Amino acid sequence: MTTDARRRHDPAVRGFASDNYAGAHPEVLAALALANGGHQPAYGADDYTAHLQDVFRAHFGPSAEAFPVFNGTGANVVALLGLTDRWGGVITSDTAHIHTDECGAPERVGGLKLLTVPTPDGKLTPELVAREAFGWDDEHRAMPQVVSLTQSTELGTLYTPEEIRAVSDFAHERGMAVHLDGARAANAAAALDLPLRAFTTDAGVDVLSFGGTKNGMLFGEAVVVLTPGAVRALPHLRKLSMQLAAKMRFVSAQFEALLAGDLWLRGARHANAMARRLAEGVREVAGVTVLYPVQANAVFARLPHDVSDRLRKRYRFYYWDEAAGDVRWMCSFDTTEEDVDGFLAALAEEMAR
Repeated sequence: MTTDARRRHDPAVRGFASDNYAGAHPEVLAALALANGGHQPAYGADDYTAHLQDVFRAHFGPSAEAFPVFNGTGANVVALLGLTDRWGGVITSDTAHIHTDECGAPERVGGLKLLTVPTPDGKLTPELVAREAFGWDDEHRAMPQVVSLTQSTELGTLYTPEEIRAVSDFAHERGMAVHLDGARAANAAAALDLPLRAFTTDAGVDVLSFGGTKNGMLFGEAVVVLTPGAVRALPHLRKLSMQLAAKMRFVSAQFEALLAGDLWLRGARHANAMARRLAEGVREVAGVTVLYPVQANAVFARLPHDVSDRLRKRYRFYYWDEAAGDVRWMCSFDTTEEDVDGFLAALAEEMAR
């Protein structure tokens, strides 16, 4: 049997725009092939999704319950919907993905209010949360019901477990729940050299959006309920939010490939190492400033606009703050030393022009 499928891209083209640009890890593709063939019940009643609960519990504790979804925005919306009432508000950083990069989905689709706080390094503290943690009895104000953290943050920085515990305790003492956007939780665990539960379950997080796409999966994320009873009717909310996969076995099989062994950790460690290599090289280029500590797989830098514009024709990457000349470079599980060194050479060439 033949097919009309053909390759329509040049696999030799590399970039630093996003870890989403990378393809799927070969071990994940192999797991998909094994999950294919025959018939399995739809909508999560399959053998792969049933086994996936044990896989997630091995990382997050015996009470964890995982709900596979299609994408990160969907995971965040479903998680926050499950934690809020119609009048609820979510306290988060002004750089958080739910605020800056989800097209208003938490507010438009979830129907909740984001209460944002400026954070110099992307991290919330009890003191920063306190700026919006008030007015529970004020019928004119959205009621603060959730604090949403991001690990690693949108600025590539990391919370320690103690920092997350401090925010969790502050939130819980005031009747609020804690959500963690863990699109890059694997990178955080690799950088901190800690198990995933150390800064989630053990640090007081109630619900986690756990990422797979940025670390080698073809598609798929998961909402992981860490505190039993923290959410209501999450299966219904997942369906209502158009995040219920009919052939869920193909999401669950990928997560099993990622999490049952050490693939998640290998990929994250490698991406982090490539970011460190990139940052070290960038610091040697005169006129380029690294903006934030490089703690995971992101490097933020400031360079002249004309250099960025020329360099982006050779390697894809995004402006972070175009007015200031700030850019973001992301490394992924398949970034190579040759990729990094080639980019550094191109950067030095463009800076010298």
